[in-house]
Amino acid sequence: MSLPPALAVGALYDSLLQSALRQFFDRATLDTEATPSLSSDGRLAIEPSADPYALTIRWFGTRYTLSVPRRWPFTAHEVRFARAIGTVLAARYRAILNPRIVAERGDLFRGAIEDRYVGAFLDDRTYAIEARETRADRIASIIELLRVAALSSYENRPISTGVLLLGTAGDPCRPARIAGVRAPSYAEALTTLKSFYRLADGVRTVFLANTDGRLLDIIDINRWSSEVSHDARIDTPCAQAFQAHAIATGQHGHVCAVLSPSHEIKIFAEGAEMFTFRGASWHLLDLKAKYDLWAAAVGDPAVSLRLFQTALDLADAREGALFVVVRDPEAAVPQLVTPADRLDTPRNGEDASGAPSRRDLLQLLAGRTVTDLDETVFSALATVDGATVIDRTGRLLAAGAILRHPATAEFGDGIVEGARTTAAIAASRFGPVLKVSEDGVITFFDHDRVWNI
Repeated sequence: MSLPPALAVGALYDSLLQSALRQFFDRATLDTEATPSLSSDGRLAIEPSADPYALTIRWFGTRYTLSVPRRWPFTAHEVRFARAIGTVLAARYRAILNPRIVAERGDLFRGAIEDRYVGAFLDDRTYAIEARETRADRIASIIELLRVAALSSYENRPISTGVLLLGTAGDPCRPARIAGVRAPSYAEALTTLKSFYRLADGVRTVFLANTDGRLLDIIDINRWSSEVSHDARIDTPCAQAFQAHAIATGQHGHVCAVLSPSHEIKIFAEGAEMFTFRGASWHLLDLKAKYDLWAAAVGDPAVSLRLFQTALDLADAREGALFVVVRDPEAAVPQLVTPADRLDTPRNGEDASGAPSRRDLLQLLAGRTVTDLDETVFSALATVDGATVIDRTGRLLAAGAILRHPATAEFGDGIVEGARTTAAIAASRFGPVLKVSEDGVITFFDHDRVWNI
C-alpha cells in the first residue's frame, strides 16, 4: 500500500532534519523518541528547556533531543541555527504539498538546502515561502553565485570575489546613490561576464548591493567600513585580512559574503565572521563563544587574544602551527621539551665547529613574551616547524620544539614523536593547546578536543 503524499514527504523531511542536526551539531548526540505531539501535522516546535545542555525538537510525532557534554552548554547561536534549520524544512514541507507555491516559487528548490539554513539564520524575520523572495533566499542566491565562481577560473587563476549586501535601500556612505533601472542583481547570471571576475577580489574590493540585491557600486571594503563605522572595533576576533568585512556588517543588518583566495566561502554578519564553507560543508563558527572558552582556559586576556588572533591569521594563510600553554612549567616542560629546544635554560657548551645552530638563532627571543613581540615576528616564529610553548604569562619557553609524548595508557609505555595532532593531544595534559592545520582548521584541546573552527 502506497503512503499518502503528506506522510511520504514528511518521512523525507524528517530524514533531512536528522541529517542536518547531525551535520551541524557534531559535538552533540541525537536521540529520537516517538511521542504524541501537536506538531504531528507538520508544524515544527523547538521547545524551551531548563537544561542548557539539551535542546528538544518536536516534528511529525517524533521528539528529538540534542545533548552536549556538560563542559559547554548550547550557545545562543547554536539554538538560533537549530531554529533556522527547522523553519526552512517546515516551510519546504508546506510548499511541496501546495502546487501553487511550487509553480510560483521554483527558485525555492534551487541550490543546496544548507544555503537556505544559512540564509534563514541571517534573516531576522521568520523564514516564509509565500513571499516572492525573502532576504534569506537572496543570501542563498548569493552563495550559489560564489559556488559557481569557485568552480571557475580567470586567465588560469583561481577566482576570489565578494559582495556586501546592505540591510538598507541605499548606500549609507553615499545616500544619494540608488540602483539604476538596468542595475543587475548580484546573481548567478553575472558569472557569464569575464569582467565580473576582475572587478572585485573579495579581499580588498567587493561589490555593493542594496537590500533587494541590485548592484550599487564597487567599493574598497577598508575605506567603506571606516567611513560607515568610523573608529569601530570588532568585539569578536577575526582574521586580520577580513576585519574590515566584519566591521562593515556591524549595524543595519548588512551581510558580507566572500569567496576567499583559498576558495572558502566566508559569511560575515553582526560584526563577526559567522559561517565558512570549507571541506564541502558549512560550519557555524560561533567565534565569540569559542574564544571565551579558550580565554578562560589560558587565564591572561592579552596572551589568550594574541594566540587566538595569530591562529586565525595563520589558518587564513593556510600555515600550520601548534601553541601550548603550560599551567605548571616546572613539571610540564621537562616532560614535553628536550633540553636542546628550551629557551628558558642557558646553553652549556658550544658546537666544536663553531658554526651557528638553530638554537643560537632562537636565543634572540629568550626571555621574551608573546605580547612584547611584534605581531608579525610572533606569527613568523609560530610557523617554524614544531611547537611554540609558553607559560600562562606568555613567556616563551620553547619555539620550533618537537614535543615528547609522555608515557600514558593512550600512547603506550615509551616516549614517541608523531604528527601535530598527536602532539597536541599529548601536550593538552599540561594545559590548553591550539592546533592550526594547513587546511585552515583550528582545534582547541584541553585534556581532550574542546572545539574546531
